[in-house]
Amino acid sequence: MQGRKHSCGFTFVEVLIAVLLVGLAVAALMGANQVFTKANAAGADLSTAEFLMEEIRELTTLLPVVDPNTGLATFGPETGETLAGYDDLDDFDGRTFSPPIDADRQALTEYPSFSQHVTVENVSPSNFEQVVPDGTSDFIRVTVNVYQNAQLITSASWLRARY
Repeated sequence: MQGRKHSCGFTFVEVLIAVLLVGLAVAALMGANQVFTKANAAGADLSTAEFLMEEIRELTTLLPVVDPNTGLATFGPETGETLAGYDDLDDFDGRTFSPPIDADRQALTEYPSFSQHVTVENVSPSNFEQVVPDGTSDFIRVTVNVYQNAQLITSASWLRARY
């Protein structure tokens, strides 16, 4: 077997193909990692927004719908009333909290890019989607929108009956 050569190792073309395949795999992994990082960040933002929405729900759960002293359904805070003195649900109508607040009415300064907007509306007893003039129904719809950098992240509504 004198005329036969045995080559050991890889040819230059084989090495180039292997490098190209490894490079494509690394590029694909980097792209997937970027997508997963963005999805994770969006999930964390949504989780924070849901937490902030629940803080408002917890804060307002035990409050009467209308002023306990006058019985009037004046939507929005009464004259001179501040957050610390809100004594009924309708006081929260139209309020935006930035930074957001917790169920103890304390500012959550660790979330400076988030805000909570509360809307309180009377709704028809026969159609909870139909808004009626303030004080004309025993049913109230509370809507909380949570924003991050002025972009809506989540929104939730619930109904309350006047009691």
